[in-house]
Parts: sequence; structure tokens; C-alpha cells
Amino acid sequence: MAMMKEFKEFAMKGNVVDLAVGVIIGGAFGKIVDSLVQDVIMPPIGRIFGGLDFANYYLPLNGQATSMTLVEAKKAGAVLAYGNFLTILLNFIILAFIIFQMVRLMNKARRANTPPPAPAAPPVTPEDIMLLREIRDALKGTPKNNDLAQ
Repeated sequence: MAMMKEFKEFAMKGNVVDLAVGVIIGGAFGKIVDSLVQDVIMPPIGRIFGGLDFANYYLPLNGQATSMTLVEAKKAGAVLAYGNFLTILLNFIILAFIIFQMVRLMNKARRANTPPPAPAAPPVTPEDIMLLREIRDALKGTPKNNDLAQ
């Protein structure tokens, strides 16, 4: 029973709940970026590179014909699916850039909301230094700092 209570306290901490929300939103956002890349960005790029679906670019490793789709070629044997890899790599780059921009904006907003630090108080001169200054001034015959203030 003590372990269940300890687990409940751990699971209900703010950081764990925030992490869970972040993972869920990140997964949904990843699907949006995936759709953006596969449905909006890659078709024009595929058209530029010969009118084929870019995700179907592959190198056959078992003598398959290159005219087959990637799914058919995989059924026939091993393939090096570099087009699919490049599509996923582009997904990652876009997602990483968007997350970087979001973190950058959040840090900028946090800095704008944080008041500037209070100026540091001047350091207190130690008593032995004050005594040495008084001795120096007395030896020089000049008035002490305290005498000037009076």
C-alpha cells in the first residue's frame, strides 16, 4: 500500500502531468507535420525529380525491377528505401525547426516578463581594512574620513 501511495504522489506531480500533455500534443503535432511533408511538400519535389512519388525511390538489393512501387519491391525482397528515409528526415527537420522556434519564443516571453535583477549592494569594507586606512591617514597627518563627515 505504501508503494501505491508513493506512486500516486509521483504521478500527480506537476512535471509528470506536464510531460504527459507534452507527449500527447507532440504526437498529434508530429502527425500534422508528417501530413504537411507527405501531402504538401513532397509532391512538388517529386514532380521536379521526374514525376514519381518521392517516397517510392529505392535501390533494389535482390534484383527487383525499379519500375515497381516500394511496397511491391519490399515484397519481392530487400530494398534500400532512400526516398522514404529522405521524407522522414525532412519531417524531422521541419518538426525540430518548429519546436526550436516555439522554445525561442517562450524564452523571449519569459525574459520579457522577468524583472531585471536588483543592483547588488556595494560590498561592506572589512573592519581591519578600515583600521588600516585610519592608521595610514594618521601617519600622513590627514584627517580621517569620519572627521570629514562631522
